[in-house]
Amino acid sequence: MTILLMAAIFMTNCSSGPTTNQNSVKPANTAKPASTVPTYTYEVRSSHPHDRDAFTQGLAFHNGFLYESTGQYEESTLRKVDIATGKIVQKTQLGDDFFGEGMAIIGDKVYQLTWREGTAFVYNLSDLKPVKEFRYQGEGWGLTFDGTNLIMSDGTHVIRFIDPATFETVRTIAVNREDGRPLMQINELEYVKGEIWANIWHSDKPSVLGRPNHIARIDPATGKLLGYIDLSGISPADQARDSENTLNGIAYDPATDRIWVTGKNWSKLYEIRVKPKQ
Repeated sequence: MTILLMAAIFMTNCSSGPTTNQNSVKPANTAKPASTVPTYTYEVRSSHPHDRDAFTQGLAFHNGFLYESTGQYEESTLRKVDIATGKIVQKTQLGDDFFGEGMAIIGDKVYQLTWREGTAFVYNLSDLKPVKEFRYQGEGWGLTFDGTNLIMSDGTHVIRFIDPATFETVRTIAVNREDGRPLMQINELEYVKGEIWANIWHSDKPSVLGRPNHIARIDPATGKLLGYIDLSGISPADQARDSENTLNGIAYDPATDRIWVTGKNWSKLYEIRVKPKQ
């Protein structure tokens, strides 16, 4: 009996060919362990009116004013805004076939990306009149300036460093999540104290990050993830109106160390202070 049982087991093992995991899910014991990065929280220092019709794609501070790039076809603009009142001081309308995206200020010029049109516009800061165009490959999402190069996101985990004189890519970095997977949907950017701060579009989705309203802090030299800023709960009424009203605007004033944030079609602009999460 024992001999027959052992023979049956042997035949069963021999006839069971290799199994295929159709979902390509690695066994738990072989998964790459997730590293931990610090998460910061915030406090609101003040709030100001923001144009609910502004589909915010880029935000920057300069000489007491905010400069804002807004999106949507037939509605995209570049504008200069009074912080206290939210009123538009100057505005340039893009052509109906252009979808405005990230923007950055260099000296007396403003650079603005477009989404799928592969065109970057350059404007005079003084009157927001266009003076030059550049062409680039891929999509345009976020844009900021580190004092030497423009820094550009395109919706992937790759960030490009761009020569502002030629709009040619100088170098790139790749940004990964704690578990080693690419951190996708990197959106609007701001350069803050030697770091890249990046909005993550729909960071609430499990496929992206699974955490709402998170800003990633990134090492510009290596792409290493330095931490997150958790802004969940900052503007619930705006986001309840439409799921596309996502956090998407960071502006920093190095002279006063002030930070402002807003989102797409939000009714408020918030000055915040970032602090450790307890």
